[in-house]
Amino acid sequence: MKINHGGDDLFLNRLFSYLQNQLTIPIINIKPIRKKVFFVKGTDRDFILKGFLTFSRLKQQEDFVTSLKEKGFLKTYSFYQLAKYPPLQFEGSYYGCLKYIDPSDHLYTFHHKQDQLEGLNLLNDFHSVTENMVNQFERELPHFNQFAKWKERLTLFINNLPIIKYYVQKEIINELLVWADWSLKGIQSEANFFQSGKKVILHGDVAHHNFLRASNSELQLIDFDLLSIGLPHSDYLQYANRILPYLHWSFKELADYKVIQPFMLEKGFLYGLGYPTDIFREWNRSIRERSHLQQDKMQQLLHITVGQFKERQDFFKELQNKVE
Repeated sequence: MKINHGGDDLFLNRLFSYLQNQLTIPIINIKPIRKKVFFVKGTDRDFILKGFLTFSRLKQQEDFVTSLKEKGFLKTYSFYQLAKYPPLQFEGSYYGCLKYIDPSDHLYTFHHKQDQLEGLNLLNDFHSVTENMVNQFERELPHFNQFAKWKERLTLFINNLPIIKYYVQKEIINELLVWADWSLKGIQSEANFFQSGKKVILHGDVAHHNFLRASNSELQLIDFDLLSIGLPHSDYLQYANRILPYLHWSFKELADYKVIQPFMLEKGFLYGLGYPTDIFREWNRSIRERSHLQQDKMQQLLHITVGQFKERQDFFKELQNKVE
């Protein structure tokens, strides 16, 4: 068992031995995917082994996915019950066995408009179903607060400025802070937009890697680690921020998407689009993980911060004009 994503061979050997004793099916090998996530090949099926910090977190995920499918959203994985004596608890983590979705050779990517559209429609279907699940999970899931989340992200970015300023010129940094200030003040002024309306269960992490195209060409939505209760436009704000670089920060192209069109008429949504959330998120993460010291990671950071700056600057000016 070779490891390519951190950890050690001894850990894998111990985990392999534990699973052989605890599962109802024999397993052949284990391959690490990322931290506490493994591909497991069994004699009669393959599955994903995923670790959770607490048993309650694992149970919440199992209950959510089960309810999601019962309510009619089928484009995701299921949990297998493979433990002889559940739960699977190994070296401080609780593990669940997830159905392995055989991926298509044609990977999902935000580079293509058809994929962007398909992801939006799938997310809309997800919200339509989870709207009917809010009461069920009201006490288990946190309520999403857009202003508080972004205020915290901005504060951390400011705390990291002593490092960031060595890589990014002060004029760009100052303008990013102006955009954030404009956005947060606008969100406060449009508080009703962010507080009133139909509640859904938000996915919370609509990055491209959480959309998986299966071998039958159907798009699947996966990884529900950041679930919360809130208004659907919070997921769409994040999705818009993810795809805008591939639209060259075009307001018009974003507004062409039917799912997003109604929100583009709302001041609160426009204020949200102005917040440079991806820049703050990636710098904060990079400094926390010290990956900014790696040349390839730094190139990516500088691309989204400096390389896209002119397009984003024009986009921000258009947002201001639309709001006014």
